[in-house]
Amino acid sequence: MHQIQKKVIDYQFAAVIGTISRYFDGLYNSDISMLEKVFHPRAHYVCATNGSILYLNMNEYFPMVDNRPSPASRREKRNDRILSVDFAGPVTAYARVECSIDTKCFTDFLTLIFVDNKWQIISKVFHYEIIE
Repeated sequence: MHQIQKKVIDYQFAAVIGTISRYFDGLYNSDISMLEKVFHPRAHYVCATNGSILYLNMNEYFPMVDNRPSPASRREKRNDRILSVDFAGPVTAYARVECSIDTKCFTDFLTLIFVDNKWQIISKVFHYEIIE
């Protein structure tokens, strides 16, 4: 691999990690302004954990986050983890991450795209388990 190509890959990987880190911070603090920066405006939020599909756009999802007490305000321990990041070309990435909020442990599949000179989440598909 050429040195220039490796630097581009390292830079893009670091940029995706930065977006995911801001995603975790936004969730932990219930910070909608931060989440609005990491999610593409046309992103979707999908879960089928309870046997039926929950499908929301960002206008439906953000008020849910805004209306719940933040994990930070409850002094919850952070359990954020990036399990993997894969690229499908220079403008598409996929990340598998975990985090917990209240009594739920989430596994998120995040699809990210590089548009307008930044990485943003275009899709969040997740499953959760109740932790006791």
